[in-house]
Amino acid sequence: MRRRVLTATTAALLGLPLAACSAGAPATDPPASAGASAAAPTEHLARAPDHLAAPAARPTPPPGGSGWTARDLPVFPPAPPAEPIDLPKSGSVPYLSRIPTRQRVAFLTIDDGYLKSPEAPRLLAAARVPVTLFLTTDAIRDDEPYFAGLRQYGAVIEAHTITHTALRGRSYAFQRHEICGSADHLGRRFQRRPVLFRPPFGTRDATTLRAAHDCGIKAAFMWKETVHKGKVRYQEGRRVRPGDIILMHFRPAFVQDFLAALRAIHRAGLTPALLEDYVPR
Repeated sequence: MRRRVLTATTAALLGLPLAACSAGAPATDPPASAGASAAAPTEHLARAPDHLAAPAARPTPPPGGSGWTARDLPVFPPAPPAEPIDLPKSGSVPYLSRIPTRQRVAFLTIDDGYLKSPEAPRLLAAARVPVTLFLTTDAIRDDEPYFAGLRQYGAVIEAHTITHTALRGRSYAFQRHEICGSADHLGRRFQRRPVLFRPPFGTRDATTLRAAHDCGIKAAFMWKETVHKGKVRYQEGRRVRPGDIILMHFRPAFVQDFLAALRAIHRAGLTPALLEDYVPR
């Protein structure tokens, strides 16, 4: 398997470029915690199985839902076998907005969890594409089973802090508490401790990346495209490029955003792939 060296740079169906992560997020930072959560033992850092997107007993997808039908979903070829990247050996984690790969894949990520769209399980079941959920623990506490259910439809859960506060400039103890505390809670609740992290609003500093490393995180992620109210916004050019990471949120326009993201990937001749498969075990 050829590796590329890193450069600097859904349970049963329910009846259901820096404005990122702003909807429903706390407006101000909470006071720093007096203590920092310790990272879990390394045996808790095991990754989810590589083929979460194709579980053995996947429910039959529905024909459509509110505001969409199955005909609205692009059809993708299978993703190629993943080529995990090499990560630097250091006391901090890399911060990536794109996976350095020539494979014709892109990565869809969904943040926060304040809004629990009743259409998300239906869409993920019908689309059959893998997604990475960067979840804020305070945002999901009112309905954690909702997010547990999304996992059977190709979703993998990763960390996005406890309170969705901006981390840059905060103390090491505060940042470690937010990152470790989030990963610890998600690990207990969903039986897999996160290994990837996204800082709220995309803001971070060297302390953020060091604290993430000390919490057992392998890599932190920004994005190259954002989707809001059905519109894709690009940082570079007008097309999704191989390896690009796309950001959307659990917001009122979830259906429009999800469809817009998939259409953008399809127009570029790419296939959605699972971000976790490209991070070494």
